[in-house]
Order: sequence, then structure tokens, then C-alpha cells
Amino acid sequence: MDVYVYYRVSDGHASELQSRVREMQKQLTELTRVTTSIKLRSEQAAPLQTWMEIYFSVPDGFLDLLNDTVANLGLMDLIEGVRHAEMFVDMPPCA
Repeated sequence: MDVYVYYRVSDGHASELQSRVREMQKQLTELTRVTTSIKLRSEQAAPLQTWMEIYFSVPDGFLDLLNDTVANLGLMDLIEGVRHAEMFVDMPPCA
């Protein structure tokens, strides 16, 4: 299962948040060996940016660990609104 998390960030918080997200992803990779990525919506022209964190092949219980780490690093102080998390699984190959 892969986890995709998206949310909005003000331009004024982007630099600090990027530092915290990279630290969070480093910690999570060390703990779980998941591969991570962070993306920015390219066509944004507003003062709010849309970001997406991606976690590939996560283990059971990963969302609880992710949410605890978000809280411990104070990410929500720098995010506008809600963090939306969605889980996806690979499609089976065609026979």
C-alpha cells in the first residue's frame, strides 16, 4: 500500500515546512525503510501552494506513526487547513 498526503501551505511557511517535512521523512525512512517523496503542484499561482507527500510500500500501522511524527514536529502549525491522507494499492497485472 502507498500513502499520499496532500495539503495547502502559505508561501510564508513553505521554507520552514519543507525543512520539517524532509526531517520527518528521514526519520520515517530510518524507522520503517519506506521510500518517500514530496511534490509541489506546478501550476500554482496563488499565495497558497499545494503539496503532496508520498510514502511507498508502507507497513501496517504506518499511518499512526506518520500522524504521531507530524504532531511531534509541529507540522500542523505551518499547514493551512487539513492534511488529507489517501491509501492506494497496486492493480493486479492483466492475465
